[in-house]
Amino acid sequence: MKYDWIDSYLMEKTGVTQDFQEEWNWIRYHIGGKMFAAVCRDDDNQPYYITLKLEPLEGEFLRKEYEDIIPGYYMNKIHWNSVKVNGNVPDDVVKDCLDHAYDVVLRSFSKKKQKEILEGTNE
Repeated sequence: MKYDWIDSYLMEKTGVTQDFQEEWNWIRYHIGGKMFAAVCRDDDNQPYYITLKLEPLEGEFLRKEYEDIIPGYYMNKIHWNSVKVNGNVPDDVVKDCLDHAYDVVLRSFSKKKQKEILEGTNE
């Protein structure tokens, strides 16, 4: 996979958990129990999309800038975007998108819950 650093990059973020959605063959990344990113794999377990949540205007801008960023694969097309893993989106842009996806979901929680997550006291 072109972006083989994704798992370690995301798992280093505070409060991130990972699971495997067997029915979809997706590796999903969550914060506070809410998904913010996923690596979508084909029947041969090869990644084909990285799907992530972004603010609608940011996602729209990125889809215009990069032909390999498309509306979310099997997701809400307004809030979710997918990056083709064999495409030409630079690593730094993908990292920035993943950082933003993490922040979008983190900010969706109350200030108290955000503090719990960031301090590692989230149960």
